[in-house]
Parts: sequence; structure tokens; C-alpha cells
Amino acid sequence: MKLSMVADHARWPKENDMIFNLSERAQAAEKAIGKENVINATIGALMDDEGKLITMDSVYSQLKSLPNNQISAYASIAGQDDYKEAVKKVCFQGNDPDGYTRVVASPGGSGAIKLAMWNYTNPGDVILTSDWYWSPYGIIGEEAGRSVANYKLFNKDGNFNTESFKDKFAEIVDKQGNIFTIINSPGHNPTGYSVSDEEWDEILDFAKEVAKDESKKIVFFIDVAYIDFVKDDLESRKFFRKFGDLPENILTIVGFSMSKGFTAYGMRMGAAIGISSNEDIAEEFYYSAMHSCRANWSNCNRGAMSVLSTLVADQAKFAQYEEEKKSYKDMLVRRAESFVEAAKGVDLEILPYRDGFFVSLPCDNPREICEELTKENLYLVPLKMGLRFAVCAVSEEKCRKAPKVIKEAIKKIKSVEGSLG
Repeated sequence: MKLSMVADHARWPKENDMIFNLSERAQAAEKAIGKENVINATIGALMDDEGKLITMDSVYSQLKSLPNNQISAYASIAGQDDYKEAVKKVCFQGNDPDGYTRVVASPGGSGAIKLAMWNYTNPGDVILTSDWYWSPYGIIGEEAGRSVANYKLFNKDGNFNTESFKDKFAEIVDKQGNIFTIINSPGHNPTGYSVSDEEWDEILDFAKEVAKDESKKIVFFIDVAYIDFVKDDLESRKFFRKFGDLPENILTIVGFSMSKGFTAYGMRMGAAIGISSNEDIAEEFYYSAMHSCRANWSNCNRGAMSVLSTLVADQAKFAQYEEEKKSYKDMLVRRAESFVEAAKGVDLEILPYRDGFFVSLPCDNPREICEELTKENLYLVPLKMGLRFAVCAVSEEKCRKAPKVIKEAIKKIKSVEGSLG
């Protein structure tokens, strides 16, 4: 047996992140044969048509205008007060839920997930999310000794599978006495699905029914990382009002991120927003999360906080940001529509897409198909149940071209399997 020095709980398989590995291969192909001959749909960030990372001038001009000491100084553990207020303004945009709201800064949306999961689940607990989900949910849970269970995201009509959600929810809460469930909407990663207002009503009505048993503790974590890149900013935020006046044993935590909406991926700035009808529960959330901040990263990026709070405080600057964001949002919509239309044209099955950075395609043998596609210089991400195509990173022209190439690769893999079978 090989000598191991690491603690038992920190022993993991030696493997690299598949998404980054494929992205590196795509970039190597671009250097070898030219970017115009490669479709790199692995990157979960907004790229221009030449494959360069988009960075909003309104955001970075503000960052560069800050005095050095405002960038470099330590921040408060829970975040600067003006930043916390700015988070509520840009996240809710006037759709604040009735109740008590507390904000704790975090390094990106991932940090918000870590704060929430650590403080609202117990070792050995099962966390509930959909069968199509962002894999770091499982990694963050695994690190903390939690596991993930799934409900089916879609019903036969391509809508949110409320029945599957209810069944799995009831099973877990009956067994554990508590439940922590993650819902990534709007602009779900990896499918691009957005839960409708009517579907939210069904979800919350069911949770309220379960909550009549006051011994049950229910926590919703709403991951809104992609909310700034849905088609309608205001309509997409009305659902926040639904989290007001819920029973005291239902806590909502919203995971806010600056990464996508402000093209601030590497600045690692976000927040966990706790919402409760009970002030003591809201205060408990604040101090529990703040304790975890101190224990993990101490405090967050002061410069990024200043960027957000300054933009929100200055109407002219915020209007410039909104105008710039709209131009990129319109670009994303055109790309997604091109992909969806082209997929229909070649009879390529995709999952229901509404908003966001990604489109997903259900299929068998996603890794084999993904590898076959690299021969055509098309790179995307294999998931457990299919493939993820990042429309955020691919030009409209290439989005229109890709479905036919993918369809041919799927046919080829199926025919090889058929001959072997």
C-alpha cells in the first residue's frame, strides 16, 4: 500500500476537471489551425465572436478609477454595508420579499453555496437538486460530508417535473426531518430552463403544506447566478416576492454572483441573501454565515464590492452598465435562438431552453460523442446524461453550424454501437 499523508476525509481520486481539460484542448486546436476553424463551446463565460473574453467597460473603468487603498484594504467580514445594500438592489430590483433580509458577502456564487450548505445541513445529510445540475453542488457537498439526491427536472411535456420534485422532497424530509434543496433558476446551468411563476407557486404551496409540521426544517437555496442574462430583467425577478411571509420553518437563501452579470468572473464576488418571516431566524443566518466567513476566507474582495456599490449609487453609471449589458444580452439571445432553430432543422433533440448561457442535449454515451466531436474540431462538455453547449462562448454563425455536426457525431457513435451489438 502506498504511503499517504493526507487525512482520510481529504483523500480524493487523482483527476483533473474535465471541463478545463477540454477547454485546454480546444485552445490548443485554435492555436494549431486557427480560431475560425474551431468551435469551443466549453467555456462558461461570455466570449465575443473572435473568442475573446468580454469585459464590460462600465465595470472595469469603475474598478480602475478606484484609489489603491479602496481596492487593497481589508473588507468587513460580512461585507461592506454599502455593498450589502447594493446586492439587494441589483438582485431584487424592487421585488423585495416581505420579511427580514440579511446579506453576507461571499467569494462568488460558489462561496454562497458553501456558506449555506455548511450551516444548514448536517454531516451525512442528503441535499436535493435536479438530475441535470451543476456538478460543483455535489463536490461542495462531498467536501462537507453531504451527498446529493435528484428529482427529474423535466416531465413528459418539457416543463418542471413538480411531481418528481414533491416525491423526492417528501422522501428526504420524512427521513431527515430537514431538507436543503437547491433550485438553479432562472437560466439553469446546464439546461437554460427557467422555472415559471406558476411552477414556483406549486413548489412553495407544497413546501408550506409540509411546513405545517413545525418539527420539519425546510431550506431553499435559489441559485440566481444567470439572472442578469435572461430576456426580461424585471419579469424574471417577480418570483422573489413569493419568498415573503412564508412559515417560520422555511428559510430561503438566494445565491447572488457578480461573475456573469458584471463579467467579473475572476474577482470572485457574490453574496448569500437570507430571507425569513422571523427576525431571529434572519439574524441567526447572518451570524452563522459570518462565522463561516471568518473560518474559511476571512473577508472578500474589497475592490469588487466598491465597484458594485459605486455603480448602484450613481444613476448615470448604472444606466451605462445596463445599456452595455443589454447589448451583450441581445447577442446571447441571437446565439441561443440560432442554435435552437438549427437543432430543430436537423431533428437534434435538445432540452427545453428559456434563458442563460447553456443549451443541453440528452444522449447516451456523452463522453464518446464528445471525443468524436473533437475530430471535427468541435469541443463541448460531456455530462452524466448528455452534452452541454455554451452558447455564451460561441458566435451566432458557429451556433447555427454546430447542431448538424453534433447530429452526425451522434449518428456515427450509434452506428458503431449497433455494429458491435
